[in-house]
Amino acid sequence: MELRKKTKAKKARRERAHRRIRGSVNGTAARPRLAVFKSLKYIYAQVIDDRAGVTLASASSLEPSFRKGSTAGSNKEAAKLVGAAVAERALGKGVKQVVFDRGGYVYHGRIKELAEAAREKGLDF
Repeated sequence: MELRKKTKAKKARRERAHRRIRGSVNGTAARPRLAVFKSLKYIYAQVIDDRAGVTLASASSLEPSFRKGSTAGSNKEAAKLVGAAVAERALGKGVKQVVFDRGGYVYHGRIKELAEAAREKGLDF
């Protein structure tokens, strides 16, 4: 029972942080938002224009092309692949600059690897 309370508290902390971040981070057509979500099994990234309400590019470790190369969809290697893929797809749509929305997660581990891989591929944030 104690573990369940800690898990709920951790989730609530992340959700509060996410709400704070979203108060200042807003994606536009000129500079869309790179939003990241991670679960225990997968990691997801989307480039979003909030004003138009449109997702411009997305990638996740759930996609079949990522699942062939890696056994786990939730490790740092998968995060690197997702970051590189979302950057390539965004650049293909003409998006070069984004605002990074870490989704309330600490900038460490999988989140950091995804961001660095996106930067290496040419996204500016």
